[in-house]
Amino acid sequence: MRDTPKGLRLHIGVFGRRNVGKSSLVNAVTGQPVSIVSDTPGTTTDPVEKAQELSPLGPVVFIDTAGLDDAGALGELRVKRTEKTLDRVDVALLVTESGVFGDDEVRIAAMLSERDTPFAVVVNKIDHSPPTPEFLDHIAACCDPAPPVIPVSAVQGLGLLALKEILVRLAPDDWFAEPRLVGDLLRAGELAVLVVPIDLGAPKGRLILPQVQAIRDILDSDARAMVVKERELRDALEQLTHKPALVVCDSQVVLKTAGDTPADVPMTTFSILMARFKGDLARLAEGAAAIDRLRPGDRVLIAEACTHHPLADDIGRVKIPRWLRQYAGGAIQVEVKAGAAYPEDLSPYALVIHCGACVVNRKAMLSRLYHSIRQDVPMTNYGLAISFLQGVLPRVLLPFPAARAAFEKARETWRRSPQERDVMHGGI
Repeated sequence: MRDTPKGLRLHIGVFGRRNVGKSSLVNAVTGQPVSIVSDTPGTTTDPVEKAQELSPLGPVVFIDTAGLDDAGALGELRVKRTEKTLDRVDVALLVTESGVFGDDEVRIAAMLSERDTPFAVVVNKIDHSPPTPEFLDHIAACCDPAPPVIPVSAVQGLGLLALKEILVRLAPDDWFAEPRLVGDLLRAGELAVLVVPIDLGAPKGRLILPQVQAIRDILDSDARAMVVKERELRDALEQLTHKPALVVCDSQVVLKTAGDTPADVPMTTFSILMARFKGDLARLAEGAAAIDRLRPGDRVLIAEACTHHPLADDIGRVKIPRWLRQYAGGAIQVEVKAGAAYPEDLSPYALVIHCGACVVNRKAMLSRLYHSIRQDVPMTNYGLAISFLQGVLPRVLLPFPAARAAFEKARETWRRSPQERDVMHGGI
């Protein structure tokens, strides 16, 4: 449980004004001094994350944030960072104290509701001033729908059990179901062949996270995994007495893998599996179709969830931009944003190409995806884009009929004239 990657943990955001006891609450719930506690307003300046095991939820991440009422120019920047955290939390706690529920709380409650993020209001410091019925009615009247309200005292440990019970109720319905990366594509006893290149981008002594997750999920499904390098695939397939149920490869060798894999053997890529696991595969497949409309001079955003030292032939910074320019027949302007430097305004871009998102949770990836949808900017991911540019995307989407149909429909739309597209979309 301690080794569970952060991207697979339930993210619980803690929001509220300065000095209402957010940090004390996180420390009390986790049973550890995670956040610095002080009577001085504004002690927490940036989101503080703590990975924790919380029974019966299992692996979670608590995110303690700066005060909603932080003042001054620097305070405004802190509030902006706090609000940006809303996009990646699965569950939220809006912390206040008796008699305090004004514009700041109403604004955050509305932003959480807009994102369909379940939340509860935590009334802290009840050892000093318990909430009145009138105050509880005021909270219910300010929020639509009315959230559960839990009175607690972080200092004295009052109400913490009720708070944990509420967190269990607020967790998404699918949280307690075992997430599947690839296991649902295999029956017990079937074989999946994983094609794993070992190059400069491969970490020394280990595999990258999606490859490890795929192997574990296959074993959990009582299926079997064979791991080979790309140059070994053809020989490995010829030596098998039965065809594998699935071939999964690294996106960078998808063209060779497609050539070496018999047409009647389903194949896909690790990145496409991650697109389904962490995002909305059909939407991202639609976004890949928008590559067809790229023209010289268009701007494309390459978005990386993590920050890493770029290699000489980096996939996101070198290879994909090169392939895009070759496909579009001219100078596509590519910008790379890594980590938290994701732009709010996507309107300058013709397309967003996101990494596999292995280090962030699904909510963060879905938030970025629907952020692009609201701004009418198509988004896809590395694996889908590379497979499209290599001409094999329909092949690697065969295991996912709904996503393939979404891609084919979107591509047909982009191939039409602007006038025809306007008619299809009702003139919008």
